Amino acid sequence: MTQSRTRRVPWAAAALLAGLTAGTVRARRRLAAIPVLDPAGDRAPTDGWHLITARGVEADTATVGAAVAYAERTGLKVLDLLPGSLDAERALSLLRLLELGDARFARTTQARGAGQAVLIAEDVRSRAGVEIGSGLDTAELHALLGRVKEYAAGETGVVIAPGLTVPSPELTLRAGELRAQGLPPGVLTAAHLAGLALLARAAVKDGRWGAAALALYWLQPALVLGAPNSPLSPADLPRATAARPLRSLHAALRTAATLRPAPAGPWPEVEALRPGYEAELKAGTERFFEPRRPDCPWCGSTDLSVRTRMPDQFQAKPGRFTLEQCGGCGHVFQNPRLSLDGLDFYYRDFYDGLSVSSASAVFGRMNRSYLARAAMLKPFGTPAAWLDVGTGHGHFCNGAREVWPDTRFDGLDMAAAVRDAEARGWVGAAHRGQFPELAAGLVHRYDTISMFHYLEHTRDPFAELDAAAEVLPAGGHLLIELPDPESRLARLLGSYWLPWFQPQHQHLMPIANLKQALAERGFTVLAEEHGAAHQACDFVGVVLLAANRIAPNPFAPWGPGSATVAQRVARKGVWTAALPCFAAAAVLDRLRAAAARVTDGGNAYRLLARRTPAGPESG
Repeated sequence: MTQSRTRRVPWAAAALLAGLTAGTVRARRRLAAIPVLDPAGDRAPTDGWHLITARGVEADTATVGAAVAYAERTGLKVLDLLPGSLDAERALSLLRLLELGDARFARTTQARGAGQAVLIAEDVRSRAGVEIGSGLDTAELHALLGRVKEYAAGETGVVIAPGLTVPSPELTLRAGELRAQGLPPGVLTAAHLAGLALLARAAVKDGRWGAAALALYWLQPALVLGAPNSPLSPADLPRATAARPLRSLHAALRTAATLRPAPAGPWPEVEALRPGYEAELKAGTERFFEPRRPDCPWCGSTDLSVRTRMPDQFQAKPGRFTLEQCGGCGHVFQNPRLSLDGLDFYYRDFYDGLSVSSASAVFGRMNRSYLARAAMLKPFGTPAAWLDVGTGHGHFCNGAREVWPDTRFDGLDMAAAVRDAEARGWVGAAHRGQFPELAAGLVHRYDTISMFHYLEHTRDPFAELDAAAEVLPAGGHLLIELPDPESRLARLLGSYWLPWFQPQHQHLMPIANLKQALAERGFTVLAEEHGAAHQACDFVGVVLLAANRIAPNPFAPWGPGSATVAQRVARKGVWTAALPCFAAAAVLDRLRAAAARVTDGGNAYRLLARRTPAGPESG
């Protein structure tokens, strides 16, 4: 009897082929979108402009004049010059990263250029405090571009400069270049090597599918960069194409060999903070808490129960925190709550100090949320003056200008970062202090106020809502976004639910409670969003919090300051084992986010309310 056999599709090789095809098409489209300088065309005087180049890079006067003319014509203040002769692998890497609209970077997108030459307007250079000099390496040029882009958020672009000459690339600098662009060189190098291994396996095991994937990878430099009249013409393109797999493997191994090893002990800047933390911790952490209250701060009910207990979820500073829930209204609150001294202790080095760069990096990746928050107002009016309360580093105000380019965005925050946001131009005016204390001086200066993931941090949410009612005129709008304590995953994940965010979150309000409080202060709720406000962090948060609890950093300034070899090996093993868990958790978070959008239920909610002409001013 003859048995019919079905041909097996090697899905791994098919996926590789599909990914390479999509990447090749995307790279060609991005290359076509980059404008090209014409040195024989218009030129402009270079007064008020500075061209900063990496070592060995040369730009003739025609190229510089054409670059200045292009920048002035298009309204740019920072321009990254992409050499036409840039080597093939760096050109392909750059095209994988570039995300441009109208030949410029989005306001909140990190600028990633060629690392060869940057043209900067004098006013940006002055505000950013950039020193004009020479002899920078390519990693330093990448870092410089990222820094000055913060001071020209919507006025930074990239252009191909055929007349720019560059030296041969230094592979030893590759890890530093990636790090300067905010990319993890170790993770990317591991992914690069893993991809090459998968490609080799497919070529050997998967017949025509594997051979097709290998052939496409092999020919990719020529397919992307070898078109007739291509503005990028790497001198090494024939060699890069002929020996693509070997050259790629060599580059990955050289990058891996230059990775900076993790320090055996604490950094000097960390050790400088240790005496201060040790002095504060000698008296114990109990003094950082107020007495436990017997009733609910929202409705006054004494029907309280413990919702969850946990340590410091992120920094692993000493102390344990209890969240209690009211049986009457469902309000969840920290009880006992932190005193003012306690808040100062646990906030320190989280948004500023040691963690300022990592906090800013996290906020910088939330552009989609910023745009969605700003767009919620579109059906109900056009804001003229918008105050973002709890603005932090000003990321929302910076991103929201893409939705409301003619609106004045100001920011209010207790942290010094709000002054930096003003210096960068991300907020028009910076108000530093407590909102209820500053409200009297802000009355009717704004027609829109936002509080995005702010109210849960405050000691008295009612006072914050009273301040908003005092400042806004009749018809003004108030936008609020908060974690949703009624989320199903909050029950499922318990103390590992990231939005509990202890010890910083003092109050978590069910949406019905907030609606009632707004109505009592003369607000009418116009719209609410649940699935659209969901933040894809639940499962990644579980992995992060679990790894942080099992293996906290012993060299943190509030930690022991030392670790045995066995403890170091164990900690590295925990975080290494967490890497595939992070990958799986990220996939689950994407699926959860898609489900949240469909079911309109997630881990957060947004409300938009309008100040009505009459109504009580306080509750």
